[in-house]
Amino acid sequence: MSTQWRVIKPSDILSREESHQLRQRSDLRGAWMMLHCWGLIALSMALYAWRPGVWTFLIALIVVGGRQLGLAILMHEGSHGMLFKTRRLNEAVSQWFAAWPLLLNMENYRRRHMAHHRFTRTDEDPENYLYTPFPVSKTSMARKILRDLTGIVFLRTQVGIFRYIAGEKDGRLTRLKAFYGGPVLFYALFITGFALAGRLDIFLLCWLIPLMTTQQFFLRIRNIAEHATVPDLENPLKNSRTTLANPLERLTFAPYFVNYHIEHHMLPFVPCWRLRQVHKIMEDKGFAGEMEIRPGYLDIIKLNAAA
Repeated sequence: MSTQWRVIKPSDILSREESHQLRQRSDLRGAWMMLHCWGLIALSMALYAWRPGVWTFLIALIVVGGRQLGLAILMHEGSHGMLFKTRRLNEAVSQWFAAWPLLLNMENYRRRHMAHHRFTRTDEDPENYLYTPFPVSKTSMARKILRDLTGIVFLRTQVGIFRYIAGEKDGRLTRLKAFYGGPVLFYALFITGFALAGRLDIFLLCWLIPLMTTQQFFLRIRNIAEHATVPDLENPLKNSRTTLANPLERLTFAPYFVNYHIEHHMLPFVPCWRLRQVHKIMEDKGFAGEMEIRPGYLDIIKLNAAA
């Protein structure tokens, strides 16, 4: 049982009818979110290809970086089995079009993420290291963001993942093939497509550079927003955070309703596109006053760079 549910249970929030309605998944909605994500990436690339320049490159840097984070959110949705109603579709699409483009394996991610849900903000939470350093000084936060935007964090992360997967010598090749086989196949096809079009520059400028820079920055702020510098590690309404996001923030830091994070932790069986409805239900039932809710991502940065 999740440590969250020892204090408050889903049945304390939703009636049986509400729970039944909200847990319904949709193949159509899953397909729309995936097409929306890749569609914005393709449009940004097409804009730069049509009119290459500083401004179109910056647009691609921001939009593609935000949608790469969006792919991570859709992978997360798939890890909960909620991106598609059809299980086989959920697993295949989440892996091929969300995890592998980010050099990740969904099964590895799923095991780690389920432990995060079960042991949120306890010593057994495998993601605790993402939140415990905060708050930091303004200078420290600036250094972290600079490392994000220069690709240093991306490279360090990839080296760290490789070393972790490689592990001990026994079984190393099998583990590496299991983890990297999919990403290698995806990128072989992906890069070949750009090469055949004679536009490897688009791959470099409008995919790889955002992946290494802006996506890392958006990911960091999203991670901080969810669980860092929270008021009560034992209260499930306060050891996660919901951040109210404007349209620009939804494009960058908070794609696909990820900002409704208390709602997700309390009701992890609810698809992401229904979390705004859950937020309204919790407000109407009087939970909002107890919840850790912040007005935006600038507020999150200020809160965590206050020392």
